[in-house]
Amino acid sequence: MLRLEEIKNSVKKNLRLGNLIPQLLLLFTFGFIIYYFTSNAQTNMASRNISSGFDFLKTNSGFDVQFSLIDYDGSYSFGRAYLVGLLNTLLVSSFGIVFATILGFLVGVARLSNNFLLSKLSQLYVEILRNLPLILQIFFWYFVVLRNLPSTENSFIFLDFLIVNVQGAYFPKFIFTNFNAIFYGLLCAILAIFLAQYYSKKLIYERGKSLPVFKISILCLILFTTLFAFIGNTDLQLKRAELIQNFGIFNYVGGVKLVPEFLALLFALSLYTSTFIAENVRAGILSVGKGQKEASKSLGFNNSQSLKLIIIPQALRVIIPPTTNQYLNLLKNSSLAAGIGYPDLASVFAGTALSQTGKAIEIIFIVMLTYLSISLIISAFLNWYNHKIAFVEK
Repeated sequence: MLRLEEIKNSVKKNLRLGNLIPQLLLLFTFGFIIYYFTSNAQTNMASRNISSGFDFLKTNSGFDVQFSLIDYDGSYSFGRAYLVGLLNTLLVSSFGIVFATILGFLVGVARLSNNFLLSKLSQLYVEILRNLPLILQIFFWYFVVLRNLPSTENSFIFLDFLIVNVQGAYFPKFIFTNFNAIFYGLLCAILAIFLAQYYSKKLIYERGKSLPVFKISILCLILFTTLFAFIGNTDLQLKRAELIQNFGIFNYVGGVKLVPEFLALLFALSLYTSTFIAENVRAGILSVGKGQKEASKSLGFNNSQSLKLIIIPQALRVIIPPTTNQYLNLLKNSSLAAGIGYPDLASVFAGTALSQTGKAIEIIFIVMLTYLSISLIISAFLNWYNHKIAFVEK
């Protein structure tokens, strides 16, 4: 028996060693490839008298950007230019994810509607937009729609609030004399909304009744922000865009301006991605058994309550994983902004900055690392959320 145990232990050690050797070989091969390409790049750069390093980030960029969330001009550094491109990418990606999610959810639910016309229109929307190349949709919104808007002096003005012309869209800029009071009011409103949602769910499970959470949320936002603004003696000022004329050229100055490049990219990304999210939502809803729907009706739930409280919570486990991929695709597809001149990260840093500095390896490395980091953060958050809402069998 002792001899048999020794043989078993020896076999286990050999198996472990046999599994370890291929892994070590793979690690060695990967390290050798990295070393080869790194040393080869350094040798070629040295032969051409090209310096390496990241010191260029502190030097003046020497170029301007037409759209920026922070102060920037040619006197700022390349590091500042990188930050401008990063913020512009995050801006269009964030709004695109929000709009694509809302629109995709609505279209996905509409595709399963009993209304024949609504269902077919939703299907037509999905089939057309998801089968057209994204870059063509960007060109359509930019060159066909936005570049054919009226000139500045003939702008569309809606309710003295929104101004639209060939140069973009202008909104009034809200200026609060005491923003801290508004901030605290919003925090209290959000807390009240969460409490209302919690009590509404509890009421449904205990008595089969619900509260109008949406109306209560709107009321809380208005009530608390108004109350805290009154207590904090807060004044609201609207800084509107004003039409001026310089050397015979009309232009709007002031307010908040959204350039047509941003709007075209946002529209195209949102509509294109929403079609795939709509299919994810439809697949998720169809994955829920019909018995769940029938059970909810037997409990007295209407279609809206059944969808919100029974169907969607169970469908999320199917919806979230593929939707995560669509969010990542939207982020990476935002780099197509270079086709219409929107100053995103790829255009500003991997385009203009690279051509001026010649630091191809360093800049491409930074851009790749940035996209990778943002993608991993989005993926980690959605994986955490998917794990949180997963059903636990007891």
